[in-house]
Amino acid sequence: MEGNLGGFFTQFEAVVGLITRYLATGVEGASGIIVGLAVIEAVWRSLALFFVQHERPESLKEAIRLRLGRWLSVVLEFLLAADILRTAVAPNWNDIGKLAAIAAIRTALNYFLGREVRETEQQTADARITHPIRQEQGQQ
Repeated sequence: MEGNLGGFFTQFEAVVGLITRYLATGVEGASGIIVGLAVIEAVWRSLALFFVQHERPESLKEAIRLRLGRWLSVVLEFLLAADILRTAVAPNWNDIGKLAAIAAIRTALNYFLGREVRETEQQTADARITHPIRQEQGQQ
């Protein structure tokens, strides 16, 4: 009886591992699609800005860059999740070390990207607030 139960758990573990690897691959594929769409959107908006609205303020260029940065931040989170899924089903010290290095790099990238987005958004908000005051004072 215990032999049958052990075989069942071995098979169950193999099926769960296979499903988890497929899920991780799906998350990586979705990440690639998101990056591709975000880049296409950024290129499209940039071309429209360059050729159609080239007299527009610099803030529109910054808005395109920030939007792309936000999408890249989302993708970094997805890719980290995929790496965690892969490591969860086949944990050995080599895989855990790779996951730690990848997690550190992706987390650092995401942190600095997020910080830059927040700082730029704050500067934009500050400019919206102070611009009318500077106009009243004739400073532009």
